[in-house]
Amino acid sequence: MARARMILGRVAQALPVVAGVVVISFLLTRALPGDPAAYFAGPAADAASIAEVREALGLDKPLIQQFFLYLGDLARGDLGQAISTGQPVAADLAARLPASLELTLVALVLSCAIAIPLGILAATRPGTWVDHLCRVLVTAGVSMPTFFTGIVLIYVFYYLAGWAPSPLGRLDFIYLSPPHVTGFYLIDAALAGDWFTWLGALKQLILPAATLALFTLAPIARMTRAAMLTALSSDFIRTARAAGLGRGKVLYAYAFRNALLPVVTTLGMVFSFTLGANVLVEKVFAWPGIGSYAVEALVVSDYAAVQGFVLAMALLFVALNLVIDIAYALIDPRIGVS
Repeated sequence: MARARMILGRVAQALPVVAGVVVISFLLTRALPGDPAAYFAGPAADAASIAEVREALGLDKPLIQQFFLYLGDLARGDLGQAISTGQPVAADLAARLPASLELTLVALVLSCAIAIPLGILAATRPGTWVDHLCRVLVTAGVSMPTFFTGIVLIYVFYYLAGWAPSPLGRLDFIYLSPPHVTGFYLIDAALAGDWFTWLGALKQLILPAATLALFTLAPIARMTRAAMLTALSSDFIRTARAAGLGRGKVLYAYAFRNALLPVVTTLGMVFSFTLGANVLVEKVFAWPGIGSYAVEALVVSDYAAVQGFVLAMALLFVALNLVIDIAYALIDPRIGVS
């Protein structure tokens, strides 16, 4: 019951944030340079044609009236029509969001599988070669831009070695897309029992996921190391060691569990940032995600698409914060009670 009240309270706190995002995104998109009516009318259109298109798009109305019309459309679940694709924005986001989520989640799983053990090892062996290796990887991961890392991986593993498939989207041309269930190709192919397509989707994921993982590895490893060093120097750890508990019990059952809270916070921040900022990786690997969709919409001042993207990211961020709060309560029940 207390946990349900906590969840409802967090949702209530998020409502003003979502409302603020709606207002700010609406105003900022109207401040973008360029005229979407002129783009939609075409380069050969005259002033009368552009004015007609502007009227059809509702851009001739006062700003406050446009805003209330936009709120009415949102209340009906209508995010508008994308000028750049000619499709409803909701349909575009629904088609592209799973691609970005799948790429980001696989990258985070790969990153955590390396960064968390490396951070624990560095914290338990400060000043050794493991600690220095952790620092080198952290520095390299932060220093190298994602587009540069992606190009290097393509050059080495696709062009030189020939191990990786062509970096052209979620599936190579020899595969057919699995039946749509979740939009995640790995899950959909597994549900269909099509392991040939599943393997093809995994091969396409490896290089872009590795590119993102190298970038996200740095903050996760750094935070794991710092949190573990703090936990290992605590009084309760010294007491546990003095009581004769085994090294593994002390390290994982006590130190690592108490170090999880800052690590989970960092994971949430990294996930939010990566999902919205992986556009360079999507461009390098021709990945049909929402990052590249948002950039294409910005270039042509596609108001509806940009607003839909910002709203979708805001809702994802709110949902992620809710998941983090629930994870906090599971890791440390005192937080849920408070």
